[in-house]
Amino acid sequence: MTLTIFLGTLLGSMAIGIPIAFALLLVSVALMFQLDLFDSQIIAQNLLNGADSFPLMAVPFFMLAGEIMNAGGLSKRIVTIAMTLVGHKRGGLGYVAIIASCLLASLSGSAVADAAALAALLVPMMVTAGHSRGRSAGLIAAGGIIAPVIPPSIGFIIFGVASGVSISKLFLAGIVPGIMLGAALAIAWWYTTRTEDVPVQEKRSRKEILHALVDGSWALGLPFIIIFGLKFGIFTPTEAAVVAAVYALFVATVIYRELKLSQVFEVIVTAAKTTSGVMLLVAAAMVSAWLVTIADLPGQLASVLEPFMEHPTILLLIVMAVIVAVGMVMDMTPAILILTPVLLPAIKQAGIDPVYFGVLFILNTSIGLLTPPVGTVLNVVCAVSKLRMEEMVRGVWPFLLAQILVLLLLILFPGLVTIPMHFFHG
Repeated sequence: MTLTIFLGTLLGSMAIGIPIAFALLLVSVALMFQLDLFDSQIIAQNLLNGADSFPLMAVPFFMLAGEIMNAGGLSKRIVTIAMTLVGHKRGGLGYVAIIASCLLASLSGSAVADAAALAALLVPMMVTAGHSRGRSAGLIAAGGIIAPVIPPSIGFIIFGVASGVSISKLFLAGIVPGIMLGAALAIAWWYTTRTEDVPVQEKRSRKEILHALVDGSWALGLPFIIIFGLKFGIFTPTEAAVVAAVYALFVATVIYRELKLSQVFEVIVTAAKTTSGVMLLVAAAMVSAWLVTIADLPGQLASVLEPFMEHPTILLLIVMAVIVAVGMVMDMTPAILILTPVLLPAIKQAGIDPVYFGVLFILNTSIGLLTPPVGTVLNVVCAVSKLRMEEMVRGVWPFLLAQILVLLLLILFPGLVTIPMHFFHG
């Protein structure tokens, strides 16, 4: 009965267009009446406690860092580096998009911001070069979802807060799967464009390559600073976010001088607006998470999944199928906040490493950003590229399939995550 009330209230609220944050609060109220626990003070207290989290402070700073990078020329130089290195290959602009997506992912952690920036810059260039607009936009959208997997990842931060799992370990565990996503996109791009008759660009000289690398070295330095600092315990993920924001501000205003001091306030306001929505969602989810625990919904789910507890791979396949279905109708952040407290106890009971599960979970919810009708990245790139949704879906499906295959590989062969994970953890 409790599970029915939880799902019925949540889905019913979403169906009539209530924002997710307020839908979660309605779910909490419904569960409180069901459990005869209604007390407005409990809701207020858990709302405050949900937002009052030191690890969550990383979210606004990483978002601020991403905004500064886009406005201050760091993102543009990343694209230039990729262009000089592989722009002359057949289908080179596609490989530029993939490399740029991986590098930008290691700077900002925001799928929507990275995909929008690259779509505005590269889609017109790829169309002019002779590539299909839908396929070009699809590749860039698929590249955008690498951002929540390669550290620093806002998705990992939110999962870590919701689950109590080490965010540093999640960051380091995401490196290899993120690289695999990039490699899968490269293979898919090669396969889909192998018969295209597209002119090849002129190969850049060593001097041009060296100039691009030197000019972009300040932008390339940031991911190394973050990974080095986390690996050797120099700073926490939250402190890393502050370092990223200050570093990006310094480079954008002092080194590249493309961000004027008069523009800084506007950049901060933009980051604050995005952050406020995320923080309200997290705070509301913490209220419902508390009631989910009180109502023992994880225990009820564990009893349903009990026949599969002795077969972790089958259990993971079932759980991932559920997450795929949820990802088609729900954005990444609410999916993490709603499903984590429900699923994680069953995952732990089955003896599955929560860090490993966190990587699969974030990868899966990232794929949800590409699936219609809700897929945020899909819709943003569609709008930026001036495409109809049908064209966008046709363009993205080969790359979406490649990324789903990566998810299946990681489920079937856990060593692809766990072995490098232990190496990075030292």
